[in-house]
Amino acid sequence: MEKIKNITVIGCGRWGTFIASHLSNAGFTVTLYGRESSKNMQELIATRKNALMRLPDTLHLSTDLKAALKDCDVLVISIASQQLRALCGELRAAGFTKGTVVLCMKGLEIGTGKRLSTIVEEELSEDINTAVWLGPGHVQDFCRGIPNCMVIDSTNEQTKRLLVDAFSGRLIRFYYGQDMIGNEIGAAAKNVVGIAAGLLDGISLSPLKGALMSRGTREIARLIAALGGNEQSAWGLCHLGDYEATVFSPHSHNRAFGEAFAKGEAFDALAEGYYTVRALNILAEKYLVELPICHTVEAVLYHGAHVREALFSLFERSIKNEF
Repeated sequence: MEKIKNITVIGCGRWGTFIASHLSNAGFTVTLYGRESSKNMQELIATRKNALMRLPDTLHLSTDLKAALKDCDVLVISIASQQLRALCGELRAAGFTKGTVVLCMKGLEIGTGKRLSTIVEEELSEDINTAVWLGPGHVQDFCRGIPNCMVIDSTNEQTKRLLVDAFSGRLIRFYYGQDMIGNEIGAAAKNVVGIAAGLLDGISLSPLKGALMSRGTREIARLIAALGGNEQSAWGLCHLGDYEATVFSPHSHNRAFGEAFAKGEAFDALAEGYYTVRALNILAEKYLVELPICHTVEAVLYHGAHVREALFSLFERSIKNEF
């Protein structure tokens, strides 16, 4: 792939729609695909806008997957992480066997703990180059012209450099990722820390967020190292660099979900950390890594642990060196 011309974006939620609009405004030929049954897609087709943005006139919309993939150089995917394996089956059926896949999503497969790039590699052709687009930033802020820094990573050095060089602009400054394991694990795990932050907000313990961020980064660094990645990635844009957007921002679904859960309130938006925490604990057990924060969040969300008691139990752990 010498030059990117045609880009297809799958996922017409707020992030996928922004990415498609952003890349279209950058001069690429972009098609945004969504299912015909999707209410988001129906709204975009009918009005050319959603609650956050108006689509550029140059952006094409499609509900036909095979047609959307025609002549596609780069396929950008922004969907719920647990739907990725099924989508890959649809891509195979539609004849997508060659090109570049960019995953703009943060999660792990709940039943296996597998990274999302691993799922693509298992399900699609060897001729597919896989990259991840990760890091901080909310659509609401980007739409207000507030810039941020993000990272693109791939095991294919040429693919990574081509994407970073092509997609960088005044709104998003990209860095070249250097650790697929660390970046994917770190990006997924920050959503769990976001839920923990929301739990703290929900029981009026928000001042503990500083300790949460410090210790959360430390335990995820241990897991990254155990999996063969570079533990320093936990301090990069994929994890610690994304904490402001996840731990404090009112736009963070994971933080808001945690707060609502602690208060016993309903929450109907996607919070990826809900699934990711179980996947992380699968990896922790397999690789013999202590993840006390992740263990506590799962105990609260899945096993009926009392929020305040579970969080305070972290204080009862044996005293040890910080590092």
